[in-house]
Amino acid sequence: MLKLKIIVVDRTRLPFLVQGESYYMDRLQRYAHTEWIEVRPVKIKKGKPVAEITATEGNSLLKNLLPRDYIVALDRTGVSFDSKELAAWIETLSLSYDRIAFLIGGPLGLSKSVLDSAHRILSLSRLTLTHEMSRLFLLEQLYRALTINRGEKYHK
Repeated sequence: MLKLKIIVVDRTRLPFLVQGESYYMDRLQRYAHTEWIEVRPVKIKKGKPVAEITATEGNSLLKNLLPRDYIVALDRTGVSFDSKELAAWIETLSLSYDRIAFLIGGPLGLSKSVLDSAHRILSLSRLTLTHEMSRLFLLEQLYRALTINRGEKYHK
């Protein structure tokens, strides 16, 4: 069975997003062993450099990876797929890697070290999304991709 790991900075605070995440995590479990990991955020203080904050958070994200994980960093500078392309890409990766790990930063994004460590940088949209909303969109698109790969009716 495919293994997915989603590692995020901080917990989701908005109740409707928490509900959506739970909904898609439950659905994903039928298709892939899916692990959700939250790492502690760094408090954003006036005068504290963004690079310092994202570097500390980035180290926390990277500590949760295993050597054979395929690392996907979510960032607006990344490559975009349509749903069928995402499904095909995941199918191909599943043949060569033990697990696909998706990394989502906090409100300040991901550090350079995380982006440099990634095998692929993925953009969910050309639109700017909050880090909390991007989690839900990622889960839904992963679910959609896995139903596409199984030939099920969810995707239209």
